[in-house]
Amino acid sequence: MSKNGRSKQSVWRDRLLRAVIVAACIVLVICSLPRDEKQTFRYDVGKPWAYNSFIAKFDFPIYKTDEVLSQERDSILLSFQPYYTLKADVEQRMIDKLLHDYPDGFPGLPQEYLRIVVNRLHRIYQARVMDTGEFNQLAKDSAAMVRIIDGKEVDSQNIGYIYSTRNAYEQLFIDEELGEGGQALRRCNLNEYIEPNIVYDRQRTETERNELVNSIPAADGMVMTGQKIIDRGDIVDASTARILNSFERETTNRALGKTAIRYTLFGHILQVSFLVLLFTFYLYLYRRDYFDKPRSMLMLYVLIAVFPMMTSFVISHSIFSVYMLPFCIAPVFVRIFMDSRTAFFTHVITVLLCAMAVTYQYEFIIIQIVAGIVAIFSLRELSKRSQVFRTAALVGVASIIIYYALQLVQSDDEMKLDADMYYHFVVNAALMLLAYPLMYVVEKLFNFNSDVVLFELSNTSQGLLRKLSEVAPGTFQHSVSVANLATEVANKIGANSLLVHTGALYHDIGKMENPVFFTENQRGASPHATLTNKQSAQIIISHVTQGIALAEKHSLPKYIQNFILTHHGTGKAKYFYVMEKNAHPDEEIDVAAFTYPGPNPFTKEQAILMMADSSEAAARSLKEYTEESITALIDKVIDAQVADGFFKNCPITFSDIAVAKNVIIDRLKNVYHTRIAYPEEAGQTEQNKPSRKKHFRR
Repeated sequence: MSKNGRSKQSVWRDRLLRAVIVAACIVLVICSLPRDEKQTFRYDVGKPWAYNSFIAKFDFPIYKTDEVLSQERDSILLSFQPYYTLKADVEQRMIDKLLHDYPDGFPGLPQEYLRIVVNRLHRIYQARVMDTGEFNQLAKDSAAMVRIIDGKEVDSQNIGYIYSTRNAYEQLFIDEELGEGGQALRRCNLNEYIEPNIVYDRQRTETERNELVNSIPAADGMVMTGQKIIDRGDIVDASTARILNSFERETTNRALGKTAIRYTLFGHILQVSFLVLLFTFYLYLYRRDYFDKPRSMLMLYVLIAVFPMMTSFVISHSIFSVYMLPFCIAPVFVRIFMDSRTAFFTHVITVLLCAMAVTYQYEFIIIQIVAGIVAIFSLRELSKRSQVFRTAALVGVASIIIYYALQLVQSDDEMKLDADMYYHFVVNAALMLLAYPLMYVVEKLFNFNSDVVLFELSNTSQGLLRKLSEVAPGTFQHSVSVANLATEVANKIGANSLLVHTGALYHDIGKMENPVFFTENQRGASPHATLTNKQSAQIIISHVTQGIALAEKHSLPKYIQNFILTHHGTGKAKYFYVMEKNAHPDEEIDVAAFTYPGPNPFTKEQAILMMADSSEAAARSLKEYTEESITALIDKVIDAQVADGFFKNCPITFSDIAVAKNVIIDRLKNVYHTRIAYPEEAGQTEQNKPSRKKHFRR
């Protein structure tokens, strides 16, 4: 009985949101796909050519590889001679400076020593002097040559005949004629008169080096128009790969690459849009409940977009093998939080999108589709998270088997099989275990209730439910009865039976705070006898707020907390409300003090729980259990809830409510069934005779 009066604004907002999700998925996938204009084909050396026969459409050179060009460049540069410019004035300037500083000769030495030093400096400068750092760099190769520019003349000279500033200074003291006065000369700082007279000519050196490098031919052959380069199935060797690379390079040089990339982009847009829209139509036609929920759509399209983006990134940056990526996480999540058919369809679309970025598409699609099917089958009966470990192992084994089969088909020699790929599948299986912690993230991020969580929460031997059975056994038995009743109703009207079963188990946990104030837990006198009606009502109503406090303390999911909040809706604690009205017929009663906080149910499952809870509790008050009394009671209880408007915000129909009534009535009749009368013993006294009146078991 959901509201049909949704505003047009709300409808259009939902449509816009869905359109944005779909469009964002398409754009993200298209933008992530590799579109390198330098690469027309995808191939690997040592692998078969996956395309039709390739015949050259125009003449083009066979370019050398970068490695060959680098080797040739290094080889030719080994004999290259850098240029140095001679500064002829340095020698005269340094000698004039020496004569100016020591006009009377060196202190303590004969005048003859000055003449000898000047002569030695002349010899050194004639041999040429360069900076010590540059000299040390060149002198690593004793055969190195430099070109010295002297005006318009250029001469080559071996580095071994040239002095560095340091060597020149040391050479002065090696001279035998200066040997006796060497100690006195060292105090004269003769290094101040030694300066490089050849200087590195960077501009000319760089120009000559570039011309030399540019003289190396970039190609060493030609392919003629009409020449067949490779045929389908042929193995791509190093020579063929060089020709194919040359074709792609020449295509780019001829400005054909821009056209090719435009065609590639258009193809990507068409293919991605078609696949994503195909998935959208599947949701619209066969899974409308997911299509109508933005969070469900968001999770599905995020999974569809993320894996093609990851695949493109891994391939573009050559980080590791694409087969290491755990693609089966996507169907695992969809299977856990939704259903198997949607999981399979999501996986197929995701794999087809990812295949647009890989080289060997057939191999990739076969392996990933098989692995996904195995993952989905392994989670057919999902009851605990640890099943993810088994799924990861099965996915790894399935991938290895199918890859081995494909290799056998492609090769007749077992020694040629690529054993390294098995390591990739092992890593893939290991990364599949990330599904275990990521499951919590998805649950919180998209507010999903998985079957795994519900199975874990419905375990009555641990946690809050165990405590409930110990502290408030009557409430626990009531909750179990309501859960079973609600489960049958949910199965009949197409609701989530596991969800309503789990919610029913927790709906009354707030009664643990004051269990003796609730009739199902009372033994003897009621504690309400000493309280006012208003006080009693407040205690009864508080089990909702106290239940929420317990649920939050124990981190119960929000969708379970909603069952606690809504199982009484905005109804009243009727017993004490009526008692208060009867006690004060002429006074105005504070209705709010007797009213539950609500809200009213807003899902089909919450409505089922309200009906089952009220019916089960009311049935316990019957004095006589007959088909008529049970039917009349259930009709009265549920009709009153409908009349009070408790289901106005629920997606539940009158037909569903009618079915729910019948299920509850049949179930309660079976629970409170009649027993047959026992036969009398002959001679039994009238006093001891059992009554012939049929009685009922509660």
